[in-house]
Amino acid sequence: MLLSLQVKNLALIEEAEISLSNGLNIITGETGAGKSIMIGAVNLALGKKVNSDIIQAGKEYAYVELVFLIDEKKNQALKLIDVYADEFNQVIISRKIFQGRNVCKINNETVTVSFVKQVTSILIDIHGQHEHQSLLYKSKHMEIIDRYAEVQISQIKDRVLKSYEEYKAFEKLLKSFNGDESERQRKKDFLSFEINEIEQANIKPNEERELEVLYKKIGNKRKIASALSLVHTGLAESNENILYNLGKFIKELTEVSNYDENILEIKKQLEDSEAILSGASYEISSYIDNLEVNEELVFETEKRLDLIRSIFLKYGQGYDILTNVLGEKKKELDTLINYEERKKETLEQFELIKQKFEAICEELSFKRKEAAVKLCKEIEYGLTELNFMNVELGYSYNKLNTPTNNGFDDIEFVISTNSGEVKKPLAQIASGGELSRIMLAIKTVLAEGDNIPSLIFDEIDTGISGRTAQMVAEKLVIISKFRQVICITHLPQIAAMADAHFVIEKAVIEKGTRTQVNRLNETESISELARLMGGSVITEALLGHAKEMKVMADNTKMQLRK
Repeated sequence: MLLSLQVKNLALIEEAEISLSNGLNIITGETGAGKSIMIGAVNLALGKKVNSDIIQAGKEYAYVELVFLIDEKKNQALKLIDVYADEFNQVIISRKIFQGRNVCKINNETVTVSFVKQVTSILIDIHGQHEHQSLLYKSKHMEIIDRYAEVQISQIKDRVLKSYEEYKAFEKLLKSFNGDESERQRKKDFLSFEINEIEQANIKPNEERELEVLYKKIGNKRKIASALSLVHTGLAESNENILYNLGKFIKELTEVSNYDENILEIKKQLEDSEAILSGASYEISSYIDNLEVNEELVFETEKRLDLIRSIFLKYGQGYDILTNVLGEKKKELDTLINYEERKKETLEQFELIKQKFEAICEELSFKRKEAAVKLCKEIEYGLTELNFMNVELGYSYNKLNTPTNNGFDDIEFVISTNSGEVKKPLAQIASGGELSRIMLAIKTVLAEGDNIPSLIFDEIDTGISGRTAQMVAEKLVIISKFRQVICITHLPQIAAMADAHFVIEKAVIEKGTRTQVNRLNETESISELARLMGGSVITEALLGHAKEMKVMADNTKMQLRK
């Protein structure tokens, strides 16, 4: 469940924290007080796209933090994606938004927005204020069915996708056989030229590297010879060379060493140096004598390197890549030479792949239809609990002429809200309030399948009132028996059912408008119910009515949660 929501410097909210409860959490407030900001804050933490203008004026950043309490089942699910709760079985998700960038963290470890979405999809589901409008689009219906049947069809959908990619690849290959004879001849000639050019080059594995090493050595022999000659001259050939001077130094020290034994050690060090330098001089002299600059070898090596590099530049860097390219070009040339035979083979392969793809699509379609029947029954039952008295829900099915990577199904929910009426698409039948209740029923069914621990409903009461509002309130109570529900509402019938009641209101602080969030006690909750019931002036009679509604709601909750 969601333990708490903390917000800083977000739009009108300077700082707010809500500690949420089990059961049904209700958030109310005047229109424009900032309820949408709170839901927006949750969406931001869950990875929704962000604009930097949400940062409060004059502040460096905005910050949102969600703290979830995780049970063992969810803990195991999160471990599969390498997310681990802390010692208190909590997962803390935060997002810090700066101008031009933002930082997401899970338990203080920086993660990507996409990963946050993956994690939070296990923990919470939000029914947005206008989400029910998506039911007007058929694509949403397929998405709902697939989510409901995820366990049964996820592997089949993976196979469909893989088979579709193979199908499209062969379809593209088959289209390549549609060129005219002159175009094929031009291609054959060009491929033959390219193959011949690569084969004539006769490049060996590691040849480029080996030639680079050789060229580096032979191409710089002049520099090597010049450097060695300079050193050899300084050591042994100049008038005052190092070895000559060392000999003089040793002779001088020999003459005075009889006067001081300490000089013998210095003399020995010079004699050692003379021996080392004499050896180096001999080695240098021998190296110079054997050093021969082969201009022809330099030229041939340079020429070979240029050829190899030009081939690599043209066809692909490296011997392995070049080998693969050569193989592909030979294969393509063989196809052109044996055009009719290869075309026939490709067509036969394409037909087999197409049959395989269609078979997997049929399998997926069967599972979808099977799931759709069950789902419609469950949604239909949920709708009767939301004051749809004679509702019938089903689906219409069409097979797409052109299959996609999601199969060839075209499915749309159809509904009849009055006895004896023919079922028609939702877009033709349902009002805004009806769509809202249908989405609530769908969310309830999906949440039961997903076992999502926290559900947020943003103004689920759109377009409803009276008895229907009461039934929606009771439905929310039933859902909250098994999982945490957070609901923003304008209706007193729903607010009266709250296990925890929060009010969002604006206040003028230091000549600025700020949004505040407060948890209400029972007396305050009754006053808020009176306001929701339409009292511009809260009278004793209105308070009495609100108190009676609260008592009735508490009794209803007890009955529903038995």
